[in-house]
Amino acid sequence: MFWTRLASGIVLLIIALAAMAFGEIPLLLILYAISLVAYRELTKALRCAADEKKWNLLEILGMVGVTAYYGALYIGRNGTVGGNALYLLMVIVGMFLAEMFAYVIRFPKYQASQVLAAVFSFLYAPVMLSFVYLTRQTSQGIYMVWTILISSWGCDTCAYAVGKLIGRKKIFPVLSPHKSLEGCIGGVAGAALIGGLYGYFFVEAAFPEQSVKWIIAFICAMGAVMSMVGDLAASAIKRNHDIKDYGNLIPGHGGIMDRFDSMIVTAPMTYFLTILILKL
Repeated sequence: MFWTRLASGIVLLIIALAAMAFGEIPLLLILYAISLVAYRELTKALRCAADEKKWNLLEILGMVGVTAYYGALYIGRNGTVGGNALYLLMVIVGMFLAEMFAYVIRFPKYQASQVLAAVFSFLYAPVMLSFVYLTRQTSQGIYMVWTILISSWGCDTCAYAVGKLIGRKKIFPVLSPHKSLEGCIGGVAGAALIGGLYGYFFVEAAFPEQSVKWIIAFICAMGAVMSMVGDLAASAIKRNHDIKDYGNLIPGHGGIMDRFDSMIVTAPMTYFLTILILKL
């Protein structure tokens, strides 16, 4: 199991690195594919459909919404931030209205909880993941997009290492018995340290007139906090619905949601902090 998990983790890392390095259409297509799978995993976990093996109208409309959303990202990729946001907002509202329309015309076939699950799944995975692409599209996005990986996977690695070495105090004994306070602190500190070193050796080397290492360390620290929230939130959903993994697509890891749960929440935080602090 360890070697299987390690091998698939390395493959995922290579794909992520390549997609973020190329940006543009390759990154957009990979995020689109990931979003479709993550959306389906979430709707199944949240019991959006009565039969997990079959698709219902709510899920189909959600998939159409995901496609339209990433289509809007592609159409607005060279436009202004405001113009791009308008396209995306139109798709989000349109998807919500379509789900409500299906709920009304097919009543009482669907329960309100199923409609909420379809809308929540759309906002949680596809929309939140799109901020990886939006971060990459900022003026210095080729540098800042890597902070998403540092905040999520860097924090996860550091938290695991510190927790194994000195972890004693359990802070989420019911939700996540293996997580310790020491591990959480180590994860945030580790992500901040890696972010600071990245900022010093790579970003400041490319822009010697700018001192951004502390800013990037701060962004990575805040992203690390949110990455743990994302990880715990995804775990809470699984525990609420008594499932072990969201899927089995990734050997040794489970589904897309099992591997990208922290990045989903980290990406928006990184994007907004990048825009607000660095004005990119």
